[in-house]
Amino acid sequence: MRDSEFEFIRSIVYERSRINLGPDKRELVSARLGKRLRATNAPDLGAYCQLLQSPGAEEELGNLIDAISTNHTFFFRENAHFDFLREKAVPEMAARARQENWSRLNVWSAACSSGEEPYSIAMTLAGCAGTWGWQIEATDISHRILAKAKAGIYKEETVSRLPADVMRTHFQKGFGPQEGYHRVKSSLRDRVSFRHLNLLEGEPPFSQPFQVIFCRNVMIYFDRPTQEQLVERLARRLVPGGYLFVGHSESLTHITHRLKMIRPAIYQKPAGA
Repeated sequence: MRDSEFEFIRSIVYERSRINLGPDKRELVSARLGKRLRATNAPDLGAYCQLLQSPGAEEELGNLIDAISTNHTFFFRENAHFDFLREKAVPEMAARARQENWSRLNVWSAACSSGEEPYSIAMTLAGCAGTWGWQIEATDISHRILAKAKAGIYKEETVSRLPADVMRTHFQKGFGPQEGYHRVKSSLRDRVSFRHLNLLEGEPPFSQPFQVIFCRNVMIYFDRPTQEQLVERLARRLVPGGYLFVGHSESLTHITHRLKMIRPAIYQKPAGA
C-alpha cells in the first residue's frame, strides 16, 4: 500500500465514520481491503481508490466502512455491566417510573454490532424488569452487520458458553439445514429494534429519552474531539440520573463531559442536568 493510498483511505474513513486510523492500522487496512478489491474486481489499491471517487460510489463507500469497522463481540461481554443493570439501574428506574410518568424502560445499544450486546441486555431485562415494559433501540454504522443482528441466528460456538437455562429460555435450536445454529426467540427479538445510524451524523431518530445507553468499545477508535462530541450527544439523550456504559478499555477521564463516574466504565447523568 502506497503512502498516498493509505492517506486517502484514512481520510475518507475519518470523514465518513470518524474512525481514526493511525499508522499502526496500516496492515489491518490493507488486509481488510483485499476483500473489497476482489468483490469489485479492482486490480490494485490505486484502481480501488479511483472507484471510491467515481460517480455512484456511495454503495461502495458504505462497503468500505463495513470492511474497516471492527465487530468483535460476544454475549454478556464485560459481564459486570449486566450485573449493574439488573441489580442497580433497573430497580432504581422502576422506582422512579410512576413519579416520572415513564410507561417503559428505554435502552439504547448504540453500537450493537452483530447483536450479542442488545440481546444480552434483553435477556437481562426479561429476568429483572417484572411487569414494567421495556424496549431496546439497537444501532450500528454497518448495514451488513445489522442484517446479521436482526436475524438473531448464531453458530453453536457463539452461544456455547451460555448457561443451559438461558439457552432453553431464549433460543431455538436449529435442525436439519439449520443444525449447529441457534436463533434468539421472537419474544426477545420483538423487543429490539435495529436501524442503521452514524452516531456522529445528524440527530438520532428517537423521540424518547433513554434511561440507559450502552456505547462500548467505540470511542477507542476516535480522537479526543470526536470522543467529546459523541459523549455530549449521548448525554443529551439520557434522562437525568440515567446511565451510560462504555467499554472497560475506555475512559472519559481526559475529555470534557458532564457525567459522573459511578464505577469504572459506568457513568451517570447528574439529576439536575
